[in-house]
Amino acid sequence: MLIAIWSPGLVASAAIKMPRVEMSYRKLGSSDLLVSSCCLGTMTWGNQNTDEEAAAQLNLAWDMGVNFLDTAEIYPVPVSEATQGATDRAIGKWLKHSKRARDEVIIASKVAGYNERFTWLRGGPTRVTREQIHASVDASLKRLGVEHLDLLQIHWPDRYVPMFGTVAYDCSKERAGSVTFEEQARAMGELVSSGKIRAWGLSNETPLGVSQFVHAATAEGAPPPVSVQNSYSLLDRRDEVGLVEAMRHHGVAYLPYSPLSAGVLTGKYSGLSEPPESSRLQLFDSYFDRYASTCAPECVDCYKEIAFNHGISPAALAIAFCDSRPFVASTVIGATSTEQLEINLQGFGVKWTDELEAEIARIHNYYPDPWRMLVRGGG
Repeated sequence: MLIAIWSPGLVASAAIKMPRVEMSYRKLGSSDLLVSSCCLGTMTWGNQNTDEEAAAQLNLAWDMGVNFLDTAEIYPVPVSEATQGATDRAIGKWLKHSKRARDEVIIASKVAGYNERFTWLRGGPTRVTREQIHASVDASLKRLGVEHLDLLQIHWPDRYVPMFGTVAYDCSKERAGSVTFEEQARAMGELVSSGKIRAWGLSNETPLGVSQFVHAATAEGAPPPVSVQNSYSLLDRRDEVGLVEAMRHHGVAYLPYSPLSAGVLTGKYSGLSEPPESSRLQLFDSYFDRYASTCAPECVDCYKEIAFNHGISPAALAIAFCDSRPFVASTVIGATSTEQLEINLQGFGVKWTDELEAEIARIHNYYPDPWRMLVRGGG
């Protein structure tokens, strides 16, 4: 019998343990960056969160040993011309007022890929040309108030790749004139040489993209990409086939984002006929209906039962799962409150056991990749 829906208010009655957060630090691919096992996601700041709330989350995370944050030029989401860049400005304000030393804060950002709708960003549509990459970095540095980014990622490819709503490759959607891998790698090499970025990586990328970028970097005399940031969770493990092999072969690190799959793995949507106000599945049209129409809700209930049987929250289980994967360098987590962030951080204190691994494998065999969180415009 499945147990009751979990929420922060039910911690005591559900006998949930509060694991002691134990942050570890790992080398990010071939770079010299040593990043915390938790990377703080920021994409709600400037929309769902105020600058003051962002600062509170940053202070809490850094007090718990986090040294790594992830932003993007298009944040916050949902993406709009009116709010674009607000997340960076919130981070910049915190950097200025917190007095944190620059080397205590590893900043990852992202340059937007091909998007015909972004006519208001960099003169649009956004592309990953040499000129636009340089312009994106200069604007990000200005908003953040820093002299360099530690990691610059290509948010999604310039070439056609199925994502943000689709997963099957459609040959009819291939585009002519995509920016070459060589041009993008050359621009990254220039930015590293100039000191504006320390390393570069990829996001929403495929095995082909990883291999081609590594080859292009070698041909251009540029440093290779050091990381890939993709959606990965208990509900979407497709990158374990193909991409992990390519990354390990090329010495590229993995940064999973959406480890709670838009929050559904917390169990907060269980038994609901419509999404809560201001929740992720309410902010993005049709996402709740898409989720509810799959077998993912039943799968989530199974993972919740495992979590409760081990005395931990469903969120902690989902995050600990990502952190336990041998190919993961740092897991990107986000929150809209410090209370949520505290709960999510507990995932980095869970001791992963053979028993947990076996129970997760059993559920995965029943429900292999039941739902993928797809955010139009970038995750």
